[in-house]
Amino acid sequence: MATETPPPSKTPTRLPATEAFVAEQESAEFGELRRSYRSFAFPLTVGFIAWYLLYVLLSNYAGDFMGTKLFGNVNVALVLGLAQFLTTFLIAWWYSRHAAAELDPKAEAIKSRMEGGA
Repeated sequence: MATETPPPSKTPTRLPATEAFVAEQESAEFGELRRSYRSFAFPLTVGFIAWYLLYVLLSNYAGDFMGTKLFGNVNVALVLGLAQFLTTFLIAWWYSRHAAAELDPKAEAIKSRMEGGA
């Protein structure tokens, strides 16, 4: 029977006090991080939901338009449905670039400061 080795011991990290978190939340740098996130995510979310609802409404109430054949057996509904997938992936790619360039450096600076002051 093999003996199990215990997992390597982790040194407990000391968390900053609650007051430090509250102070950081009220800081201008944290406010800028939130603003950067919200100014990117909220408009894209609203835009995508509107685009999705447009597709659903067209599918329900504009059947003749959605059934219009573009070429072969490909109609407007199929093209717009596939465009939903395309826009989903494009938004995810765009967000990952935005997060890496704008959000992650700001968040890392805040994290380092909080961990350094713990």
